[in-house]
Amino acid sequence: MKRIGIVAALPSELRSLTRHWHHHSKIAVGHIGNLDAVATCAGMGEPAVLRACERLLAAPPADSPIDTLISVGYAGSLSCGLRAPEAVPVREVIDARTGEAFPTDMAGESAAPRTQLPPQRLVTLDHVASPEEKRRLAETHRATLVDMEAAPVARFARAHNLAFFCFKAVTDGPNDELPDFGRFTAPDGRLRSAAFAAWALVHPRYWRILGELEKNSRAATHHLAESVTSAFSAS
Repeated sequence: MKRIGIVAALPSELRSLTRHWHHHSKIAVGHIGNLDAVATCAGMGEPAVLRACERLLAAPPADSPIDTLISVGYAGSLSCGLRAPEAVPVREVIDARTGEAFPTDMAGESAAPRTQLPPQRLVTLDHVASPEEKRRLAETHRATLVDMEAAPVARFARAHNLAFFCFKAVTDGPNDELPDFGRFTAPDGRLRSAAFAAWALVHPRYWRILGELEKNSRAATHHLAESVTSAFSAS
């Protein structure tokens, strides 16, 4: 492992990790321990995630391409045992749409980083999960986390023969009902914040959970950075 590429959906997910890195265009360049690292924000949706992975793969210098891909970001908890804003490593990613399983390089590898918390199993959906769906996912896949981005990153890593790791920070619980962010996603994967804010203003049923999501996200980004940094700082 010499150079790692880090993909997140939202800028806030990388804010703590890349705060002191050099930012140029859509790429942040820095170090984690002795490892060179590049990071980028994808936006939401599989096409945006794949564009971000390609961006990292092409990041200069050409003679030092990434050999490891890491998916980092927020996730929903499917278990009462994982609570916001805790950050955890992931041992396996399941694509709920295709049924594909993508083991990460966390377990059983001599090059795998050390973490304090045991790696979890995560399910990736292409939409926001309802509380009922969260319960079904937990039972069907024996998973403890759900997100919307990790599986495309894992599939890209496998296709390009890259090592793959995944770290997620919990921002919502198994019984939390979130709004459908997908309807406010632009073609480039960015959230149309103004349109979403206008919609949320007239849907008070979501005010409490959106307030908690904002609070949890602020704390989760710090825990996420700590989890990734501690895992790879000894490399």
